[in-house]
Amino acid sequence: MFSILKLIAYRFLIIIFWLFGLYSLKGQKNNEKYQIKINKTNDNIILDGKLDEALWKKTELTTDFSMNFPLSGDLVKDEVQTFVRMAYDDDYIYLGIECFGKGPYLVQSLKRDNFWSGDAFAVVLDPVNEGTNAFIFGVNPSGIQTEALITGEPARRSFSFPGYNPAWDNKWYTEASISGDKWTAEMMIPFRSLRFGNKNTWGINFVRIDAKTNTHHSWAPVPVQFFAVDLGFLGQLIWEKRPKKVKRNIALIPYLSTDIYKNFENFSGTNYGYNAGMDAKISITSNLNLDITINPDFSQVDVDEQQTNLTTVNLTFPERRIFFLENNDIFNNFGTYVKPFFSRKIGLDDNGNTIPILFGARLSGNIHKNLRIGAMNTQTQSQDSPGNNYSSFAIHQRILKRSTVRGYFHNRQAYTTETILSGDFNRIGGLEFNYSSKDSKWRSIIGYGLAFSENKKKRNHLFNILGGYGGEAFSLMFNVSGLGDNYLNDFSLIPRQMHYDAIQDTTYILGFNHWWISTGYKFYPKDKLINQHGINISTRGDKTSTANNLIQSEINMSYFFLFKNTSSLMLIYSNKNINLLYPFGFTDGLPLPEQLYHFDNGNISYSTDDRREVKLTTRFNYGGFYNGTRAELSLDLNYRIQPWGNFSVKFSQNNLKFPTIYGSEELLLFGPKAEINFSKNFFWTTFIQYNTQIDNFNVNSRIQWRYLPMSDLFIVYSDNYLIENFMPRNRALVIKFNYWFNL
Repeated sequence: MFSILKLIAYRFLIIIFWLFGLYSLKGQKNNEKYQIKINKTNDNIILDGKLDEALWKKTELTTDFSMNFPLSGDLVKDEVQTFVRMAYDDDYIYLGIECFGKGPYLVQSLKRDNFWSGDAFAVVLDPVNEGTNAFIFGVNPSGIQTEALITGEPARRSFSFPGYNPAWDNKWYTEASISGDKWTAEMMIPFRSLRFGNKNTWGINFVRIDAKTNTHHSWAPVPVQFFAVDLGFLGQLIWEKRPKKVKRNIALIPYLSTDIYKNFENFSGTNYGYNAGMDAKISITSNLNLDITINPDFSQVDVDEQQTNLTTVNLTFPERRIFFLENNDIFNNFGTYVKPFFSRKIGLDDNGNTIPILFGARLSGNIHKNLRIGAMNTQTQSQDSPGNNYSSFAIHQRILKRSTVRGYFHNRQAYTTETILSGDFNRIGGLEFNYSSKDSKWRSIIGYGLAFSENKKKRNHLFNILGGYGGEAFSLMFNVSGLGDNYLNDFSLIPRQMHYDAIQDTTYILGFNHWWISTGYKFYPKDKLINQHGINISTRGDKTSTANNLIQSEINMSYFFLFKNTSSLMLIYSNKNINLLYPFGFTDGLPLPEQLYHFDNGNISYSTDDRREVKLTTRFNYGGFYNGTRAELSLDLNYRIQPWGNFSVKFSQNNLKFPTIYGSEELLLFGPKAEINFSKNFFWTTFIQYNTQIDNFNVNSRIQWRYLPMSDLFIVYSDNYLIENFMPRNRALVIKFNYWFNL
């Protein structure tokens, strides 16, 4: 049955690829209508956020921003318009910005990368001008920076946006000022912070968020169903004379750290450690970058925010380690439901514990305007278990307007200090066609891959098929994917593949086939209360690939409301069928027996006005849960003292009740957090997590002083306790110092 479905889907995809290709020729042509001419200057500016230099009076004015949200198309009113002026010299791109609109302005935090949470302005730059990857540089009224990488993935509001990566950092400069009925800003973006070729024309757009009116604006119009950073709607930046290639663009970031660590569970005593290492960024060409890391230390990285897990699969957490971030889409953006590559599998075990990395190197970027490559090698340290060498290679060849043919190969090879373990390896390879129409409305993916391990050479396949349409009102997406029983991938965390037998205390690996269909419709009423409301219906499920046994299936129906005051309401009904293939337990009672369970539940969630000093997000879920019931109450309360303080409390309680022999359980997750910003460069964050499911109480406190751009001093304290008897598990204090050299 499923083979027939695959055949139909393959043929269907071939047809719609041709239809999508014809349709894309009718896509948006912002780049022909929206153009900016940028001229070279010899003038100097004082970076203070005040546009009082003669330079700004001589440069061309760009304005007439359009609405992007909650409705798109109309020109923004004069009282909240935006003026932008640009110039450049041999070293920098300069922007002068005037954002009209009366204060007070919303600044949620003095920490970087809070672009979407308040008043802000950003420029999107696509130096290759192909709509497949770009940079965003943003600023808010307090002069706080945001920078991010953007890929060509459609930036749909109704679906996740995997192509936006705010974890990327680089060195650039900005200041802002508030005066009268506007706030102004100046930006200096070094050419050495960009990767660009030899084009006379770059893709560009400007994005403005006006928090008081809860509206998003863009210079080149972007339809409401997309965030304004979508690369399908960029205008053109036309250079008077194209910028010169940066002859030498090398950044060295050495670090020194010391730590005190004590593990109370194994009575190992107090350990003192000292570490030194270095990261380097080397521009091979103006748009091809080499990242090198030697003995990297990630002790300053934020701890993972814990979640209550009421599924039979492991949770995934985002990648935050600096070495893996730049151009990470070249490696990561393959697959749909099953992703062949997930960088957190390198240097971290399944519990998130660090496996030391000795060194690593990543070459990534554009070979030419249509070809992007990524090559990476990392070596983990051999300790109690064998060390591993991880090698990855990926290639993206652009075809049509915004589509790519992609390929990848990953290899893990185990070794000891004496020899390579020839039988301990894992090799993954595959090809993929990723289609996106020029206007981002149509999307399709088709991919196939294989995995090779010792004696695993049959039923080792992976396939992914996705297609859909995302219009202003109507959307439809579908996905069919699957993998064989012997598709073993040490570079990824695959859902529904691992099945734990609670009685035998054994985990079984099974291949599966997956389906997902989602359709929705949005309404845009012109009233004073609601911005948008709409309905979504979806179905998804999995079956074992060999025996075709059901693993799980569900139908979800939801209705949402987005209010003009930024509050939101969501109502969800779910009907689920879960077939436990092996006994599984959620309590201290007997594990639930292997059988098919039918149950349904309802969910209601509400968030208050995001602009207020106090914000509350609450969710209540009640219904069946296997052969019992589940009641969940979640609260997320945040108090903001603008702009220096954010104090929040997250609370989640799940009450599980099963027939007597299977027990009951009350799972509590409690997490207070305090962020105090003493200035734009000095921060203190303390995070407490109390999680009864994993029997852990955690305290993590971090002080960060950015004493120079991209150069930091970190002091991090962490403490873990067992909840049952409040006995200490481990405790650590880390001091880390790094410095960013430009050569």
